[in-house]
Amino acid sequence: MSADVVEVSIKGLMPTANGCAVFLGNDEKIFVIYVDPSVGSAISMTISGVKKERPLTHDLIGHVFLGFGIALERVLINDVNEGTYYARIILHMQNELGRKFLEIDARPSDSIVLALQQKRPIYVARPVYDAVDDQTEILERVLKQQKDDEKGDTDQ
Repeated sequence: MSADVVEVSIKGLMPTANGCAVFLGNDEKIFVIYVDPSVGSAISMTISGVKKERPLTHDLIGHVFLGFGIALERVLINDVNEGTYYARIILHMQNELGRKFLEIDARPSDSIVLALQQKRPIYVARPVYDAVDDQTEILERVLKQQKDDEKGDTDQ
């Protein structure tokens, strides 16, 4: 990939009053995207490898991709405006008629689930990455608190 994008991964998840905070980043910086509860649950289940009895929406989309011979190439979080993030999923299809790339507008939250399920990279446009506040310290504090809480539970 070029220098105008930065690869990120999920560094942490935290339930919130209205959904879930998804911490994305790399060794340089971590930022947060807030998602609704159902997508937060889908991200958590995908990370944990939870087997589901029936396919959820993101599973269905993955099955449709597979059925049509479509591969998810990557996810790009390409914009942020007043705290709302925007993303594109880049798909690739090759068949007897040729090769085609398709770029589709999508919510970052849904895009993240699909990228995790398909084990594909998540990128952030450099201007977005440069514009977001670094939340590394907050995530470290949350993870330390969770660890301390778990330790306190085992001590009792």
